[in-house]
Amino acid sequence: MPERTRGIGASLRAVVDRVETATPPGRDRALDALRGLAILGVVLGHWCVTALVSDSGTLRVESPLGHLPELTPVSWVFQTLAVFFLVGGHVAARGHAAARARGESHGSWISARLRRLFRPVVPLLGVWTVATGVMLACGVPWQTLHTLGKLVLSPLWFLLVLAALTAATPLVARIHPLWPLAVVLHVDLLRFGFDGPEALGWLNLPAGWLVPYCLGALLARRGPLSSGAAWGLLLGGAAATGLLVAFAGYPGSMVGVPGAPVSNLNPPTLAAVTFGLAQSGGAMLLLGPLRRVLRRPAAWAAVALLNLCAMTVFLWHQTAMIAVTAAGLLTAGFLGHGPLTGLHTVPDGYTWVLARLGWLPLFVGALLICGAAFHAYERSTARRPARRDRPARPADQRPAVRTEARRA
Repeated sequence: MPERTRGIGASLRAVVDRVETATPPGRDRALDALRGLAILGVVLGHWCVTALVSDSGTLRVESPLGHLPELTPVSWVFQTLAVFFLVGGHVAARGHAAARARGESHGSWISARLRRLFRPVVPLLGVWTVATGVMLACGVPWQTLHTLGKLVLSPLWFLLVLAALTAATPLVARIHPLWPLAVVLHVDLLRFGFDGPEALGWLNLPAGWLVPYCLGALLARRGPLSSGAAWGLLLGGAAATGLLVAFAGYPGSMVGVPGAPVSNLNPPTLAAVTFGLAQSGGAMLLLGPLRRVLRRPAAWAAVALLNLCAMTVFLWHQTAMIAVTAAGLLTAGFLGHGPLTGLHTVPDGYTWVLARLGWLPLFVGALLICGAAFHAYERSTARRPARRDRPARPADQRPAVRTEARRA
């Protein structure tokens, strides 16, 4: 074996050992895995169903789901936000209870949580403020700026909702998930059944995501669901979603499709909520197998490291896609080539789908560059300040991974 290969292998083993040693014994690794899977689902979903189409010198967004409706099941795989809110509710309720037990005030607890959420947003806004100024100076059309800005800023709605629910954890942690589910049901009944105002649907933005969040908090208080209850949630949620799509006129896609009259996600509809309940049941069934897999140090290290940079991945994945798209467009123009299939063309055929899969490694590479550049903003939120009643340890004695693995 070449010396360089042996060195890489030794470095990886060292990282795995450090993460394993730093992990508290009682940490539920499966919850971290569910969070990581939810983040990856969102990222891959955006990359697969979002097309930046070059048209007369401007860029606009289209979706292959609008041209190839048979691909609708793809949205069922990649729309994983309910799982993220489920885990978020579970972790927040448990974390708040632990903070109360050790005498920490609610204000201190929530400020630490919100810093963890929003500090990584600062470099994103800074970079895109500068980029927007440069593009305006270069004469980039307003339609293109609007398209790019919407793609970059759209993930922030998720952070705002999560931050609001986190701040309200002491109030909402004891709400049974059936209450917000009833709100969503009545809002949709008024909106679609009695032709109510469209603005009424925005009540579902907090209520719809409260359902999995409150379910997670409920599980934190009462313990995990039995296997039968989890199967019931999975099958019942799936059946309800199928009936709503087949007989109540709800869209089959669980993500928004440009040009569609109704979106299940913006704002959330009853179909999106029942689908999220099915996902939650499936997530509960996965906990046992995930715990067994994550006993392996290498598997756990991968999950832990992903969770340590989860916010960076979430915030910068659209920028990575835009960077590759822009670089491809400039390169194609310089070489006198037309728009590149799968990158700048209308997503109206399977040729586009296959080409887009070929571009994904470049998206990953661009995201890794963004992560290397901006992950420090997320890491700094995970470090606890040194206690004033004891001297700080020398830098070479500090457990570099321990604190971050604990707070992942």
